[in-house]
Amino acid sequence: MKSVIFLAPPAAGKGTFSDFLEKKFGYQHISTGDLLREKALKDESVEKRLKSGALFSDDEVLELFKQKVNSYPKETLFVFDGIPRTLYQAEKMDEILDLDYIVIYLDVSKDILLERVLGRVICPKCHRSYHETFDEFKPKVEGICDDCGITLKKRVDDTREAFLKRYNEYLLKTKPVLDYYRKKNQLVEFSNTGVHQEKITHLMEVIK
Repeated sequence: MKSVIFLAPPAAGKGTFSDFLEKKFGYQHISTGDLLREKALKDESVEKRLKSGALFSDDEVLELFKQKVNSYPKETLFVFDGIPRTLYQAEKMDEILDLDYIVIYLDVSKDILLERVLGRVICPKCHRSYHETFDEFKPKVEGICDDCGITLKKRVDDTREAFLKRYNEYLLKTKPVLDYYRKKNQLVEFSNTGVHQEKITHLMEVIK
């Protein structure tokens, strides 16, 4: 199997698919968002930037990413969620990574993404994502993580204003990354709407 890079706008399903690979096949899930939120617990200025929807510099993100990757054995299978966001990050990642990996782009419309963001809740311990209104993604017990048994929380950046800012930044900076991976024949694209199980089956066909 290959390591996986997910490219997609906010709330397109990167975290959900990453969690599946982690639990089912032992992948190490590295999420830029999770790394930044962990840092925010120790740094109030980082928390304020997250709440405002501000993006962090390429070098800030790459440094966190490099530290995390280097903490695992070389043979580790990774799933990367939220990086690279820019062409610069993509090029630098190729210098950092010595991996056989594939890049998967999840295509979802803006309206659906906003609906997902506004109803999303996560487990603060394991970071599993749920949804308050979508039946397929509701927890078994309302407001409680299925795995950890603790209260689910809203992400500080899951607001309409923060989403729109992140989405516009995505359109501006991240789409050129798709062309970069297309030229390298590493990009697989599919729409992440419809039945979730069908998408899981498709994902497994891609990465094997």
